[in-house]
Amino acid sequence: MEQGVEVSDVIERKERIQPEPAEALGALLNVPVPDFEAGEGLPFTWHWLYLLDRPRTEDLGQDGHPARGTIPAPPGPGRRRMWAGGAIQSLGALVCNEYATRRTRVAQSVDKQGRTGRLTIVSVEHEISQRDEVKVRERQDLVYREAVDLPGPPDSAAATPVPATDDEREIEVTPPLLFRFSALTYNGHRIHYDRDYARDVEGYPGLLTHGPLQALAMAEAARSAGLEAVPGAVFEYRLVSPLFDFQGLITRADREGDRADTSVRDLWGRQTACGSVTLR
Repeated sequence: MEQGVEVSDVIERKERIQPEPAEALGALLNVPVPDFEAGEGLPFTWHWLYLLDRPRTEDLGQDGHPARGTIPAPPGPGRRRMWAGGAIQSLGALVCNEYATRRTRVAQSVDKQGRTGRLTIVSVEHEISQRDEVKVRERQDLVYREAVDLPGPPDSAAATPVPATDDEREIEVTPPLLFRFSALTYNGHRIHYDRDYARDVEGYPGLLTHGPLQALAMAEAARSAGLEAVPGAVFEYRLVSPLFDFQGLITRADREGDRADTSVRDLWGRQTACGSVTLR
């Protein structure tokens, strides 16, 4: 009988934080890149470009995602992985041109029965340090579900498009965008770039827009509203519905004082992600 993911010991990874991945992300999404020469730190979520697991090809499953040799490892063969949400706390500037150390562990694993079958919900904790000081604490919530057919997205053929307002930013979701984001984050999951696999094997109507990409878009909306990853700031987010490439991506941040509520919606107004940035 398959069990949930085991709570793990701490796994440590160390590398030098170089500016090039951040510059590539800025070019990909047309967002400002911090002035690293002046000592500015990485914005919320940008550390996802660094300290990555780089599994061997032989350790990848059919879906392109690691099947072993990674944290967390899937709880069993054929389980589908989804990024459900998380929280990031900034404790200091994570800067480029210096070494950083990430410590990772599986903090919790719970099996539940969902509408589409058994689910395994896994919480992974990361702690990133520079110069022996913790700069980032993070929790990532992942869901593993059984390989079953899911209902398709709402039929938008008869729906009325909702144009982006002056308070929103629209990101054109294209296969090159999804492929390049996968490359930047070393994400081999085929649902993001292999349309035939996404449609014929996993039953999706299109390429799936990354959960982390939606989270990053919300964090960038908050940054443009003036809420940065300063010490004490916290970014919390949740993915609430799948978003496919043909549905677009529109994000916004509504700021009130030291807090901004963020969201992602599709071209027809359906919300797919929500979050908040709070200065504490």
